[in-house]
Amino acid sequence: MIDTHYENPRLAALYDLDSGWSIDRDFYLALAHQGGLKVLDLGCGTGLLADAYARKKNTVTGVDPAQAMLAVARQKPFGAQIEWVQSPAQTYDSQKRFDLIIMTGHAFQVLLEDSDVLATFAVMKKHLKPGGLIVFESRNPLVNWASRWDYQMELTLPSTTVLESRHLLSMEGNRMRFELRYQFQDGACETLSSISELRFFSREEIEAHLKESGLYVETLLGGWRGEPFDESDSEEMIFKVRAA
Repeated sequence: MIDTHYENPRLAALYDLDSGWSIDRDFYLALAHQGGLKVLDLGCGTGLLADAYARKKNTVTGVDPAQAMLAVARQKPFGAQIEWVQSPAQTYDSQKRFDLIIMTGHAFQVLLEDSDVLATFAVMKKHLKPGGLIVFESRNPLVNWASRWDYQMELTLPSTTVLESRHLLSMEGNRMRFELRYQFQDGACETLSSISELRFFSREEIEAHLKESGLYVETLLGGWRGEPFDESDSEEMIFKVRAA
């Protein structure tokens, strides 16, 4: 089941406003900054990073399960040069092999079951060129995310403004449920909302699943400027992975 804020065209059109270019995308773009690589972006969303890779003369495939997100992605400046595929990460299948495979924006955390993780890792390994690199991130579960989750912000559009808010619903074990709400301040005053769930994996869980999948962690970082991972302090767990 795809969340409403990914599958609703009106909300997909807002995505780049509240999730625009950021330091994490700088980090990922630097992995193929010189160009000439074959790049697979699993969970590419609206294609902001895929478009930047294509601008650097990489050959890019963007995969996402949400048709509305891909419709936005195709309109990017280099969208016509990118192969867009509507598919979950777990079942993507191609004859292509890639130098770099990424999963960004904490998309890894929507893989709620161990079977989803293992299926995604199998897809990554199958489509990786010899010597290729896999990179993805997950939030450090030892951080008190529940205390900092809620927010409200205003998005300005040419014809209206939108009040966007995020509300924690529950945090049970390593599972979080939350609501995203969008209130359009136009004549209709439409309100759209969606319920989402994330899993906060431990480092040990991820590394065990990688090992089972024939993959290993080459480097584990804790921040987008290349800081080493500190279990007690780092917000991110950024995994650079190779095939065993």
